[in-house]
Amino acid sequence: MDYKQEFLNLFRENVKREGSEKLLAWLEKTDFFHAPASTKFHCACEYGLVMHSLSVYKVLMEKYFSEEDGDNIESFTICALLHDICKAQYYKTSTRNQKNEETGQWEKVPYYTVEDLFPYGHGEKSVFLIERFMRLKLDEAMAIRWHMGGFDDSVRAGGYAMSQAFEKYSLAVKLHLADLHSTYLNEKGTSAVR
Repeated sequence: MDYKQEFLNLFRENVKREGSEKLLAWLEKTDFFHAPASTKFHCACEYGLVMHSLSVYKVLMEKYFSEEDGDNIESFTICALLHDICKAQYYKTSTRNQKNEETGQWEKVPYYTVEDLFPYGHGEKSVFLIERFMRLKLDEAMAIRWHMGGFDDSVRAGGYAMSQAFEKYSLAVKLHLADLHSTYLNEKGTSAVR
């Protein structure tokens, strides 16, 4: 099974919310299922974004899902699979010159660059895009909004909102940890344009 089909199967199995099929139809019209997850860090390759989303889902479910804590499979699926929806239509492929170490010749090589047509932030942009199609619960919105943790620009500006969200919503902490685990532990070696 390919990454896209795995994503669609998980989403359709676990998410029954009104508007979810319209959201999937919109995703199909974007580059979401082919885009990289970053320009050069993690999953900077074709299909990287969907690979990363699935990785976050697996870590979130394996390490942090607890029925005893009242965790909800639909909420976990939405947050994991859609937290980086803001990266759809965000990256472009370009070329640059790079010296071939074996031949000493300069060659054009592909790389990813950012072309943000809707610069609305990161987590907040994902929340905005999802809510164009289906409503999020408050804890889902907080988790997606703050999944970047201390890497979010507004945190570096001195705000306390993230800390307050983490104190009130365990899903926000769990999604952030799953995203970190996926990015820095599971996705090493996935940063080449293919």
